[in-house]
Amino acid sequence: MLRYLALGLLILPIIEIAIFIKVGQTIGLLPTLALIIGAAVLGAVLIRAQGLSVLTQMRSNLSTGRMPARTIADTMMIGLAALFLVLPGFLSDFVALLLLLPPVRGWIYAQLSKRVTVVAARNASWSAEPFDRPLQRPDTIDLDEDDYRPQ
Repeated sequence: MLRYLALGLLILPIIEIAIFIKVGQTIGLLPTLALIIGAAVLGAVLIRAQGLSVLTQMRSNLSTGRMPARTIADTMMIGLAALFLVLPGFLSDFVALLLLLPPVRGWIYAQLSKRVTVVAARNASWSAEPFDRPLQRPDTIDLDEDDYRPQ
């Protein structure tokens, strides 16, 4: 896996430079630079809009007690899109703009969710209580280390 990542990091700049040269030959230097800058500005606007909508979805999921797995995945893909938009180049901008489209994110999420199983604990609740002190509830059984044995 690491080998493919290293190979991708070597090949990506070469592909981006080749696309820069081809687009620059076709439409000229200034329009090519304008496209790169325009894609960055458009991407920043889209990231802001998409990011705010995802935050609203996450808030509503958490307030109703639903698992925000899809919303977290959307947030990660939008963050990846932001990273791709920072990288100069047409290929990375194209991939970033694809990641900003909700149907594309939905398809990626569907493909990933086929391979990942999320297990939620029943009756679990978030607590700010530290783990090193015993809980003071009537349904809590406090055991010492010699009162139990691992199976």
